[in-house]
Amino acid sequence: QVELVESGGGSVQAGGSLRLSCAASVNIDSINALDWYRQAPGEQREWVASVIHGGRTEYSGSVEGRFTISEDTPNNTVYLQMNSLKSEDTAVYYCTVSYRGLPFRGRGTRVTVSP
Repeated sequence: QVELVESGGGSVQAGGSLRLSCAASVNIDSINALDWYRQAPGEQREWVASVIHGGRTEYSGSVEGRFTISEDTPNNTVYLQMNSLKSEDTAVYYCTVSYRGLPFRGRGTRVTVSP
């Protein structure tokens, strides 16, 4: 069982920044990859970014250059630094992992970007 707790969401004006955190209940060194997804109202879930074991990162085209995913291994936390936010970034953001073959997801943190 893995517990993931997201935090750091809030309301911000376009052009602003937020840093999301995802605290894991397990050693994130033991996880192959941790992903951030988001889901806007009435929309399907969208993959945002991943950090892969060893530190490699990947981003969707819609956020590349604006968002940065990073790991704090001693604290078993993964961050998503979001800069130059746009109204279309408004969504609930979730972190997800696959651990020992099973999927786990946090409850999400809401980000609202006003024009």
